[in-house]
Amino acid sequence: IAFQFAFEIHLQDSVAAMARQYVRSIISSVQRVASALYPSCFGSLNGSLLSPGTPEAQTLAGWICQSYRCYLGVELLKSGNEGGESALKTLWGHSDAILCCSLKALPVFTFANQAGLDMLETTLVALQDITLEKIFDEQGRKTLFAELPQIMQQGFICLQGGVCLSSMGRPVSYERAVAWKVANDAEEDQCMCFMFINWSFV
Repeated sequence: IAFQFAFEIHLQDSVAAMARQYVRSIISSVQRVASALYPSCFGSLNGSLLSPGTPEAQTLAGWICQSYRCYLGVELLKSGNEGGESALKTLWGHSDAILCCSLKALPVFTFANQAGLDMLETTLVALQDITLEKIFDEQGRKTLFAELPQIMQQGFICLQGGVCLSSMGRPVSYERAVAWKVANDAEEDQCMCFMFINWSFV
């Protein structure tokens, strides 16, 4: 699908913002129709996206918090309540962008909180079309892929601030980032989680 918007040069920023909102509303409409037609497709932990409110998403939220505490030694959520629906609700509303991606050779995103969706300028349905490497520039990709073995061995890494890209190609700066492995209750690795702290559009 392609959209074309005519504009006068002095209105470029306003039209670009309106165009982004228009595309988001279309994606959101398609998402609502898709989830109404195929509700069972939106709740698997096996590399598929997770919608907030599903039992799987609540379970994942618990694993994210538990793994963060295990590897970094501190609580992810200030409330201290890291179980079930309340953990998911707090995680969903967290101000930092929290994104989960698969542990495949080419990791794709499977879950994001609201800040993560805003940062990537996407929706939960479109999230699974975004690969981890797509959001980093060349230098960011080199740094990330050099650090991936350390995440798998040590369980986490802290990355210095930098710039990544939204799905619309807009640069996003972040103060720092943390990446950690997310394990289930049986200590089996499920996915990798990233938290981009104090992010903003450049």
